[in-house]
Amino acid sequence: MEPAAPAAGTVGSGPPGLWPRAGASVRDWLAQEGAKGAVIAAVSTVVVFGLVARWVAASPNWPLVQAQFFDGASFVESWPLVLAGFWRDVFMFVVAQLAILAFALLVAVLRSLRGPAFLPLRLLAIVYIDLFRGVPLILALLLFGFGIPALNLPGVPNSQLFWGVTTLVLSYSAYTAEVYRSGIDSVPESQRSSARSLGLTQWQSLRYAILPQAIRNVVPALLNGLVSLQKDVALVSVLGVREAVRAAEIYTSRTFNYTSYIVATVLFLLISIPAARFADWYTARDRARRQHLVS
Repeated sequence: MEPAAPAAGTVGSGPPGLWPRAGASVRDWLAQEGAKGAVIAAVSTVVVFGLVARWVAASPNWPLVQAQFFDGASFVESWPLVLAGFWRDVFMFVVAQLAILAFALLVAVLRSLRGPAFLPLRLLAIVYIDLFRGVPLILALLLFGFGIPALNLPGVPNSQLFWGVTTLVLSYSAYTAEVYRSGIDSVPESQRSSARSLGLTQWQSLRYAILPQAIRNVVPALLNGLVSLQKDVALVSVLGVREAVRAAEIYTSRTFNYTSYIVATVLFLLISIPAARFADWYTARDRARRQHLVS
């Protein structure tokens, strides 16, 4: 005998935890923990964004803004030009990120060395970190990108692209070195003492006992730095490097239409949003792992 179909106004069977049992009413489903909150959140989000969209569209200048910033024909026309510049942004980001992770780790290790013999190295690391954390990134880009090539030093590159990436590495390494150092300081002192008692030197203790634990502890913070760097590579446009923002600026100066900036915005969001969500996911997973270890 075939089972009877669910009555009207009921919810059928489904995956466990998603739907209630067959024949349960919609009210029973909404009463499940979290289901009502999800519906309320979805409805409120639609209502809020709908009101905002209606408020913006009701502005008397909205047709002019739409024609200047959201013109479909200009979007299609400027897309190839801005996309070509965006690939340069991706290149700068990848090169800078790899260099930052390596150089910042070196600086953090130098600052973490103990003993009077390493005092000059510690002082050098501290001065570097304080200097580049105190200078705004855009100011550092202008100083390095225009100042050093103007010296015309023999054997020194004069490319604005080179000095733009170099400045990004120097500036972000100062922050990342402190992230590494916080991870090193979070490792219990007993780990260092145990490594030294086994006959390992200070360098060997850092390499085999301290740094593996320290790096694992700060991966979420490093991922957040990665998201920030992906956006800040656009600042290199102040040096005249033809990346996405500079390409959008060139299109705008030729057509007096700002839709190309929307194209650049979309391209950056296509990278930054997945990167941010991955950072959040990894952070949540790392927090759950730590809680599991504690319990």
